Amino acid sequence: MKTVRVLEKSAGIDSLDLHIGAQDAPDVDFAECLVRVVSAAVNPSDVKAVLGFMPHAVWPRTPGRDYAGVVVEGPQEMLGKEVWGSGGELGIRRDGTHAAYLAVPLGSVRVKPENLTMEEAGAIGVPFVTAFEGLQRAGGVEQGDVVLVLGANGKVGQAAIQLATQAGAKVFGVERKSEPYIGHANADVTMIDASSQDIDEVVRQLTDGHGADIVYNTVGSPYFEKANKAMAVRGTQIFISTIERPVPFDIFTFYRGQHTYVGIDTLALDSTEGALILDALLPAFERGTLKPFPIVDDFVFDLSDAALAYQAVFRGAANRVLLKP
Repeated sequence: MKTVRVLEKSAGIDSLDLHIGAQDAPDVDFAECLVRVVSAAVNPSDVKAVLGFMPHAVWPRTPGRDYAGVVVEGPQEMLGKEVWGSGGELGIRRDGTHAAYLAVPLGSVRVKPENLTMEEAGAIGVPFVTAFEGLQRAGGVEQGDVVLVLGANGKVGQAAIQLATQAGAKVFGVERKSEPYIGHANADVTMIDASSQDIDEVVRQLTDGHGADIVYNTVGSPYFEKANKAMAVRGTQIFISTIERPVPFDIFTFYRGQHTYVGIDTLALDSTEGALILDALLPAFERGTLKPFPIVDDFVFDLSDAALAYQAVFRGAANRVLLKP
């Protein structure tokens, strides 16, 4: 059985210093479960960790935050159960999911939805946990809310759109060029081409001047000013990433608009906290109002090809990338 080991940060994406070696099943104590990993997504944060962009990462380690697998050691009632999970500490502060076996806290282990394959369940993790946490921290989405998602066709963007349309919101999606929305939604999504349309003008025109109650900004600085102009009075903007750190900020407009900014860092959510979010998501996946990302064979890799999987994610693969031990 194999595992990916990272001994130190890699110099670049084309020269990844990965060690693919044999893995014995790790020992677990009474507070842990041992999971045989069946599928594990590769997230941008996994790749950034390998490249040394996570200063709090512990070396050496096995990367990976998301998984689906089978419990092979733990409480009797959990043995043989097909489970799923996601944690900000996995692959960063403790060994992660890009391995044949994974030791996780007992309180983080959850049975996956029966209607999802192991591959689908292993790819839910970070995007849906991030989207859910952001919308929850923003006060939740209610029917009739206007939600603007910047980076709509990204994985977090798609998850946020699924959650928002499920709640009955009117949703706008933004991409940097003209393209249709490619994900699942429970209602129509109005797409905006940022290269040829003014985001704020379109949103206000199609909401009778109201604007967006929630802006889910998955991109950060490039859309910051336009997003602020699109916000409704008492609107909230959620941030999960950025390109440039400093941005121009109009304090007067901020307080006159009674706006709120929410910052989300799911690396701060451990696998037990992630399990609570999966608990909240599970009923919607079971009834089909939330749907998993499509699994495309060309983006499913053996652990021995982990470097190719990381490179695909780094270069912006449109599909979810999976590793299968």
